[in-house]
Amino acid sequence: MKIILDAMGGDNAPDAVVRGALEAAKEFGVQIVLVGRGADILASMKAQGWDTLPDGVELANAEDVVDMHCDPAAVVKQHPNSSLVLGARMLAQGGGDAFISAGNTGALLTAATLLVKRIRGIRRAAFSPVLPTKDGHAILIDAGANAECTPEFLLQFGCMGSFYAQKALGIESPRVGLLNNGAEDTKGDPLHREAHQLLKRAAEQGTIHFVGNVEARDVPFGAADVIVADGFSGNVLLKTMEGTAMFMSGMMKQMFYRNPLTMLGALLCKKGLNGIRKTMDYRETGGSIVIGISRPVIKAHGSSDAAAVRGAIRQAIRAVESGFCEEIRANIGQMILPRGEEHAE
Repeated sequence: MKIILDAMGGDNAPDAVVRGALEAAKEFGVQIVLVGRGADILASMKAQGWDTLPDGVELANAEDVVDMHCDPAAVVKQHPNSSLVLGARMLAQGGGDAFISAGNTGALLTAATLLVKRIRGIRRAAFSPVLPTKDGHAILIDAGANAECTPEFLLQFGCMGSFYAQKALGIESPRVGLLNNGAEDTKGDPLHREAHQLLKRAAEQGTIHFVGNVEARDVPFGAADVIVADGFSGNVLLKTMEGTAMFMSGMMKQMFYRNPLTMLGALLCKKGLNGIRKTMDYRETGGSIVIGISRPVIKAHGSSDAAAVRGAIRQAIRAVESGFCEEIRANIGQMILPRGEEHAE
């Protein structure tokens, strides 16, 4: 298996990307292709004690870099020799099995859509991060790729998320829930009411296990294994959960370091606190897979360190081995509405 990695993407590139890639190549026994400025990558390796490329690690030179100020819509035309675009092109041409970047989110989506391309019949690709829940994890689809959606988009998100959760995460019958402002069937705007009916129909046909509407407050408690959302609502949910976790972590730190007695309490609770920290750590889950693209593409967190890069590579390996893209292709007929229903709202 060969994983293509954008060595210049992210706040800590190339050092964190290079370190994570070298560790992953050794730990997981996969081939890694580091795409980026060759001189910078080699200098980073040397600073970390590597004088030559180790077995299983290749270098693909790309002198240009896509930064956060680049226009995502024009990135393929304006930056054809960038590490991000070259990496996506390599994946499209069969030069690897998956592509990972911690760089510009919009640019990655554009490159994946235009070069790697969507699975035929899929209307939109979606960002699908893994969220921590009380009993494990849940897939959120979409988390920001599509601010405006049609009911058919949400139907496809539900089906694709279910196939990914089943094949890649090993959940036998993933519970699919629609993020809404109430649990009742009649809640929500026309988009969500229509999407609810489509998802319900898919469940009756045996395509998915739909459990109805899910409110945001119930997501952390494991109300569903797959949370279906338009990109705007999904991104708000994601950022709210991230902010709440950071807020609570800070509050707990203040509480435990208030005086010697509370510090003793922190010591006694250390094992439990470490477990909570691990559950909430994005580095443990890798990145956000772009579901709907013909081959696995993963958006790693912009501030990824070496551990996060290693986690994203582990996620990419799992995605490739699961064959979830092939599962989506095999069931595409169940995700396309008859002509005339596509844009009903």
